[in-house]
Amino acid sequence: MNPNFLQTPIVYLKGVGPNRADLLKSELGIETFNDLLQCYPNRYIDKTQYYKINQLQDSSADVQIVGKVIHLKTVEQKRGKRLVAKFIDETGEMELVWFRGHKWIRENIKLNEPYVVFGRVNRYGATFSMAHPEMELLSVHEAGLKIAMQPIYPSTEKLGNAGMTNRVMAKLVQQLFNETKGQFPESLSGSLLNELKLISKSEALFNIHFPNNQDLLAKAQFRLKFEELFFVQLQLLSKKAIRKQKIKGLPFTEVGEKFNTFFSKHLPFELTNAQKRVIKEIRNDLGSSAQMNRLLQGDVGSGKTIVALMCMLLAIDNGFQACLMAPTEILANQHYNGLKELLGPMDVNIELLTGSVKKSARKPIHERLESGELHILVGTHALLEDKVQYKNLGLAVIDEQHRFGVAQRSKLWHKNQVPPHILVMTATPIPRTLAMSLYGDLDISVIDELPPGRKPITTVHRFDANRLKVFRFIKDEIKKGRQIYIVYPLIQESEALDYKDLMDGYESVVREFPMPDYQISIVHGKMKSEDKDYEMARFVKGETQIMVATTVIEVGVNVPNASVMIIESAERFGLSQLHQLRGRVGRGAEQSFCILMTGHKLSADAKTRLETMVRTNDGFEIAEVDLKLRGPGDLMGTQQSGLLNLKIADIVKDNQILKTARFYAIQLLKMDPKLEDPANLPIRQTYAILVKDKAIWGYIS
Repeated sequence: MNPNFLQTPIVYLKGVGPNRADLLKSELGIETFNDLLQCYPNRYIDKTQYYKINQLQDSSADVQIVGKVIHLKTVEQKRGKRLVAKFIDETGEMELVWFRGHKWIRENIKLNEPYVVFGRVNRYGATFSMAHPEMELLSVHEAGLKIAMQPIYPSTEKLGNAGMTNRVMAKLVQQLFNETKGQFPESLSGSLLNELKLISKSEALFNIHFPNNQDLLAKAQFRLKFEELFFVQLQLLSKKAIRKQKIKGLPFTEVGEKFNTFFSKHLPFELTNAQKRVIKEIRNDLGSSAQMNRLLQGDVGSGKTIVALMCMLLAIDNGFQACLMAPTEILANQHYNGLKELLGPMDVNIELLTGSVKKSARKPIHERLESGELHILVGTHALLEDKVQYKNLGLAVIDEQHRFGVAQRSKLWHKNQVPPHILVMTATPIPRTLAMSLYGDLDISVIDELPPGRKPITTVHRFDANRLKVFRFIKDEIKKGRQIYIVYPLIQESEALDYKDLMDGYESVVREFPMPDYQISIVHGKMKSEDKDYEMARFVKGETQIMVATTVIEVGVNVPNASVMIIESAERFGLSQLHQLRGRVGRGAEQSFCILMTGHKLSADAKTRLETMVRTNDGFEIAEVDLKLRGPGDLMGTQQSGLLNLKIADIVKDNQILKTARFYAIQLLKMDPKLEDPANLPIRQTYAILVKDKAIWGYIS
């Protein structure tokens, strides 16, 4: 079959025509034969299995049962009547119900004869019932031709209203199989098919649409999921390989005086093994001739900043400048102060550039940056402005990656003739599977242990009824000289409601902790930024003991003396947010606590989130649970939701297939980097179509 045949516009398929073609395009994005082929069923109705009444589950599933109708009665209801049949088999009894067509059913149903009934089962009290079942006498059923498993395709209200039923969709797919005689070009090499015992592409496509049994369906799903993930990984890995060949980096050959002085005289504590390993990985990158693009993942408080500083000192030792870009002013200020403190009396020039730096102060910064006198520049998006020109930028460190777009990163690249090395830091641990897909083109380093002397934060879950005990605990902690956060949720849709919750909470805290014995700060989104900064500053200086806030404080506030984090309505927060908030305490040497307050009514997901928080402090484990609960779409914040635009695979559920696909993609590129081996021709042809059709960024938003 000519591979281009599948690119034929869908309007030319028998049974479609212009109106249906428009609908298929607007509702399901189907424009070509190939799009229809890849419009896989959402689920299947299994007519291969017959259930006994005592095997029924309350799962709203469509099932098939063999039994007899022994009794019919009409039941009066508020509006009209319903007809109820008592249906039995050798294991029990259930009801069949009709709300219309009573006369026809009464006349045609045969009592005490074996029937096969099919439909969706629901449970009312202890009784199962099936409304408007499909019914067939067992003798007729056995003589007839049975499609084993019926595919159910994605649909929308518009399609349904236009008569594009599931049956019509199935017919169109059948028509496509007729026109292609069910023969499709193979897209994987013979060796992959043999090694992984995969069925052929043609068999897989037939059995995903019209499977004869569960076993063939499972084989088809595995084959198509593997293929999809294999080509995503192949594109990511080739992109990375090409970048390493094409984009030359600035070689940092020296480990010089600044790095060594800091290492021997100014390190505030012994580096952990994880930090040493990561620094080694980064040094290897910087010493090679390729440009570094590395993601540094570490949990809250794992010491990423020290690693970043040591890399910046390497840049300075090799005659280059470095910059550190953070998403907010609070965070940029904090990095700046933190770096200054770490550098102490060392001869390293460092400046801060954010939106609120006055114009008069900017000019000298720009001049010192261009002359090369300034070694390190810390700031927000202000670092991307055209006015900001470096003499020779060698390393750009970007904090909290997912708050910056890809376009902003590339702006930094173009600040130099030769692009600087890029180190991206994130405190949101990303599950390894997701990282492999999202950042397949970045090298990944992980700091997976905390510095010595950090005590794990004790986390407990308390119901609102225990509030007085919690208040007593707070008073004891304040007596010991500690400070407390009390955080309320912020859910954009109902700002008025959130504000009311916060103010009600604030009032009850003020009643319980009256002045002058206690001082309380309050911070929320409706305040002017100078008022926010003023309140934050009072808390940082220790002038107030309690900070009542919305999630504004999630990123980057560092108050070592704050040892208790109370999260109100904790069931309304996502896991990663709870983990980030908890990371605001535990920054000093004292034991810290996180108290999750909730009402008594909790959904199953909320219970899982709270149990996870109480059980573990490990950000990676938390991210794995979060990924399972939420799916990959909204894990990285709204602007990147729906991260992987996959047709059939799911990177959470198909975690193992993803790892297998990546392993084989790596093997293939090692053996045959340009896919020139004739045995890999099917892979090369498919790859060429995919890359032309849509680059990898079609998959990764």
